Amino acid sequence: MRSRLLVAAAAVLFAPLAIGIAALFLAARGPSVLTVGGGLVAVALVVGSIVHAVRVRRALGLLSLAPLALLALFLSSYCGAPLPPPAPLTVALPPATPPPGMAVFQLPTGVTHRSAAFGYRGGSMFDARDFVMTAVLVKHPRGDVLVDTGLGRDIGTQLAAMPWWFRAMTDWERSRSVAEQLEAAHYDRHALHAILLTHAHWDHVSGLAELTDTPVWVTPEERAFIADGGAIMGLTRDLVGVRYETYAFEGGPYLGFPSSHDVYGDGAIVVVPAPGHTPGSVVVFLALPGAKRYALVGDLVWQLEGITEREERPWPVRSLGDADPAAVRDNLTRVAAIAARFPELTIVPAHDGRGFATIPRLE
Repeated sequence: MRSRLLVAAAAVLFAPLAIGIAALFLAARGPSVLTVGGGLVAVALVVGSIVHAVRVRRALGLLSLAPLALLALFLSSYCGAPLPPPAPLTVALPPATPPPGMAVFQLPTGVTHRSAAFGYRGGSMFDARDFVMTAVLVKHPRGDVLVDTGLGRDIGTQLAAMPWWFRAMTDWERSRSVAEQLEAAHYDRHALHAILLTHAHWDHVSGLAELTDTPVWVTPEERAFIADGGAIMGLTRDLVGVRYETYAFEGGPYLGFPSSHDVYGDGAIVVVPAPGHTPGSVVVFLALPGAKRYALVGDLVWQLEGITEREERPWPVRSLGDADPAAVRDNLTRVAAIAARFPELTIVPAHDGRGFATIPRLE
C-alpha cells in the first residue's frame, strides 16, 4: 500500500509539470506531430494521475489541486492581456531629406518554426508561424548600411555555443546567408559602410562571421552585454574577427524616444535607444525618397500583434529572453503610439515576414 501511495503522490506532483513542459515546447516549436502528441500524452498523464490518486486515497486527490493551480497560472501567462492604451502622440514626423539614390532591400536568411503563442500573449499554440531571420540593406550614396545579418552559413556549428535547453526549443531552417546573397547579386562590398545591429542575439549576428571586413555598430551597453551577457550570448562571444564600433545618441528626442543618432545627418537613417530585450537594443527609423518610412524595431516585439494588440511576450519567454521586461513594455507602448499616430509608417519586427512585405529583395 505504501508503494502505491508513493507512486500516486509522485504522479500528482509531476504530471502537471509534464503538461507545462509540453505547452512550452508546443509554443516554442509550433504545432507538429511531436509537440501535439506530447501535449496529449501529458494531458492523459494529468487526468490519469488524479484518478489514480483519488482511488488510492482521497487526500491525494485534494493534494493535486496545488500543482494544478500552478499549472493554470503558468498557462494563463499565454492568455491575452493588452497593455494600457498609450497617450496619444502629438508630435509631427521629423523632417528628412533622403538622397535620390537611397533604397532599401530585404535579405531573408532563414526561419525558425514556432507558434503565435511564442510571440505574443493571446496567440494560439496551434497557429504555426515561421519567424523570419531577415537582414535589411540600406543603400545610401554616402555608404550603405546593413541592419542585422540573420543566419550565417555556419549556423549549425555556431549553435553548439548555445545552452542545451535553447537548442531543444529551437527548430530552425537556413536559406542563403547575407554574404551569399550579396555575392549572387554582384554587390560591391566596398560600398558597405557598416553593419548596424538592432541587438546582438544569435539570430541577428550569425552572418557576421562572413562579413569581418565591415565594422559593426553597437551601443556601449550592447558591447558590454556581448562580453558579460551569460550563456545566451555564447554564440556572439565566439565570433572571431568582428570589429565592433560604439556610437552615442547625441541627437534630441525622436517620436517620443528621449534621444537619437542621425547616421548621415539627413534624417534618412535615425537610430533611437530601445533597451529591454537586451540592454543596448535599438529601433532604426528609415525615411526613403517618395515619403515612404519604416521602423525596424528589432526584437522589441516578435510579431506585429505585439504592437497592434499591445501584447508583450508570455511570461516564460519574457523570463528567458528579455533582460528588462519593464523597459520592453515602455518601448512597446512608445511604438504603439507611433503606429497609431502615423499609420503610413510601416512597423517591421525582425521576425515577422508581414513587416517586410513591401521591401524588395536584392537581385
